[in-house]
Amino acid sequence: MNAEDPGRIVLLTASHRVAPGLLSWPAWQVLHAADRVLCAEPDHPQLPYLREAGVTVEHSAPTAQELVDACAGGRSVVVLAGGEGDQPLTDGLARLAGSGRVRMPDLELLPGSYDLPGARLLDLVQVMDRIRIECPWTSRKTHEGLAKYAIEEAYELVEAIEDGDRDELREELGDVLLQVVFHARIAEEAEDEPFSVDDVAATLVEKLIHRHPHVFGDESAETPEDVHAHWLRTKAIEKQRDSVTDGVPLGQPGLALAAKLAGRVRTAGLDVPLPTGEGIGYELLALAVRAEEDGIDPEAALRAAGRAYRDAIRAAEGHA
Repeated sequence: MNAEDPGRIVLLTASHRVAPGLLSWPAWQVLHAADRVLCAEPDHPQLPYLREAGVTVEHSAPTAQELVDACAGGRSVVVLAGGEGDQPLTDGLARLAGSGRVRMPDLELLPGSYDLPGARLLDLVQVMDRIRIECPWTSRKTHEGLAKYAIEEAYELVEAIEDGDRDELREELGDVLLQVVFHARIAEEAEDEPFSVDDVAATLVEKLIHRHPHVFGDESAETPEDVHAHWLRTKAIEKQRDSVTDGVPLGQPGLALAAKLAGRVRTAGLDVPLPTGEGIGYELLALAVRAEEDGIDPEAALRAAGRAYRDAIRAAEGHA
């Protein structure tokens, strides 16, 4: 070792959302080559795996100056950071480097593992679990009591999409996701047929793979129409429905319901005359069916007209 060599400090971080022990190859190389490996947390989740791999870890929380001194003579010291990092240590190192009075070791920040796509969903599940246990409001909620919120959040999501507000869209997507995670957490407590958010995700993954044989199987689809045909055939086999109206929720908004039924009829190639009768309802039904035939979402069209009406009202009131 060169006595004048200031050495090297490696701050090794690891995502708490990745299973302990799954470190990158550069991280393992650095750990095995280091003169010392330090960790301030005696129960750090990586420690059992490092010991098993033959890496000696010292329980130590050095100050910035002590760490610099430990590297003197060309030594390499790895600091295994906790989940929240080590702000006092990094601030101290920054102050020493900025003072100009200390010959600093080489300093490297080495991520030992990275979050995978979707990793923050693990945080969401963990937070939901805690508030379900500890929050007086959340802990008492049932599927039935939450049902109205799912409808409200879906409408707010649609509004954000139509407004084109990206920040609002991101927030409303989160609110819709919350409903899914919340219901799944409640379902875990059921005495009969409990299930978890993992079961929900597993069911969805299985459905998506099964309904996309052109992606995960041997079938081919060159156009969106081919994909739609695959989807309909697969659903028909899965559901074994007696009527094309099966699975159409009657509680949805009236125009959407009419358009959905018209779409089912058209796809099935049925010839079903529209019912006739007195009143505006039958007129709206005919308009909704005509819109669906023209490829127009009647609910969206009416909302757009409603927005224009809202703007006209505000203008009449003298609002900008």
